[in-house]
Amino acid sequence: MTTGGFSPKRLTRVRDVLERHVDAGHGPGAVAIVARRGEVHVEATGTLAFEGEGSTTPMAADTICRIASWTKSIVAACAMTLVEDCTLRLNDPVDAFLPELADMTVLVDPNGPLDHTVPAKRPVTLRDLLTCRLGTGTILAEPGTVPIADALIALESADDPDEWIRRLGALPLAYQPGERWMYYIPNIALGVLVTRATGMSLDDVLRERILGPLGMRDTALSVGRDSAGRLASAYVRDAATGAFVVEETTDGLWRRPPAFKAPASGLVSTADDFLAFATALLHGGTHRGVRILSRPSVTLMTTDHLTMRQKASSRFVWPPGFFDDFGWGFGLGITTRRTHLGPSAGSYGWYGKYGTTWFNDPAEDLTTILVVQSESWWLPVYLDFWTAAYQAIDD
Repeated sequence: MTTGGFSPKRLTRVRDVLERHVDAGHGPGAVAIVARRGEVHVEATGTLAFEGEGSTTPMAADTICRIASWTKSIVAACAMTLVEDCTLRLNDPVDAFLPELADMTVLVDPNGPLDHTVPAKRPVTLRDLLTCRLGTGTILAEPGTVPIADALIALESADDPDEWIRRLGALPLAYQPGERWMYYIPNIALGVLVTRATGMSLDDVLRERILGPLGMRDTALSVGRDSAGRLASAYVRDAATGAFVVEETTDGLWRRPPAFKAPASGLVSTADDFLAFATALLHGGTHRGVRILSRPSVTLMTTDHLTMRQKASSRFVWPPGFFDDFGWGFGLGITTRRTHLGPSAGSYGWYGKYGTTWFNDPAEDLTTILVVQSESWWLPVYLDFWTAAYQAIDD
C-alpha cells in the first residue's frame, strides 16, 4: 500500500483505461491525476493531436488544454472572494453593478411571444447567478419554435461583455428569478459582475485572486506564443459524418476566445495547474500555505442548493434521471448519492465540453482529474477512469 492508501498494482489500471480510450480513437491523448493524502499519481498517454502539428508531442501533465466549463468553478471561487471582502453580498440585488438586469420582466409562457410578460417578483441576486437560478439560460429547441430560445442564441453575436449584458437585460426572463436551474447564461453574467465590481478585466482579477496565489501559471484566457507548442488540439464531432474534426477558433490557436463567453468557458489550463485549485478546495481553501478562500466559503460552494422541485423541472443535455443523484452548488456539480464505483455522496466537481472531468471526494480525501480534448457529454472513459481510481484504494 502506498502513502496515499493505494494499491500500486491496482493503480496500473488507470493507465490501462487511458490507453484503451486512445486506442479506440476517442481522442489523440489523455492525462489523468489521482491524488490522495499528499500522494499524486499522474498518467499520460497519446499525443496532442491526431495529425499535423502536435501529433508527435506526447500528452503530459503540463499540456495546455481547453477546460471549457471548468471555468465556471474558478469564476465562482473568485466571486466568493468578493463576498469575503464585502464587495458583494450573496442576497443583494446585482442592480448596482449590472443595472441592465434591474426591473426584469418574465414571460407569461416560456414558449410564447417575447412581448407577453409580467414583472419579475424580485430582483436578481448574486446567489441566483452562482446557482444558475437567474431565470434564463440555455434552452434547447428547434430554430423558430421558441422565441426566447432564438433570442438567446442571437446573443452569441455580441462583440463584448457590455453589449452582451445590455442585450440580455432587454430580453424577458423565461422564469422567475430563483425558480429553476438553467445553465450557462448565469455564469457569463456572473463574470460581468465580477469585472465591474473590481474594475478589472476578468483575466486580471482571476490572476490576482485565484490563479496567481495558487501558482497556476498556465491557466489563462489566452495562450502565449511561447506556450503554443504545449496546446493540445480540441476536437468536435462533424454533424454529417460523426467523425472528430479540429474545432476552429478565431485564429486557430485559442489566443482570443470570444470575450463575452470567457466567464463560462474561456479558460485554458493544465492538469498540474488545476490540481492546485482542486486541492485548495479539498483542504478548505488553502494550498501550500496560501489561503484563497475561507473554509465556510468552500462549504457554501460545495453544498447542493437546488430543491427537489427545481431539480424536477431542470432540463438541458443531461441523461434522464441526472438530478436523481446530482445537485448544484456555486459553479460546481454536487454528487448527492453514490450510484457506481466512483465519487461518493458529497463529492463535487464538473465536466467540460471537450471531455474533461474533475471531482473532489472529501469522504475519501481524493481528487480525480481527467483531461481529454474530444467533445462528448458522456464519454465511456469517465466511468472507467473513476472505476480504476476507486478500485485502487487499499485501506
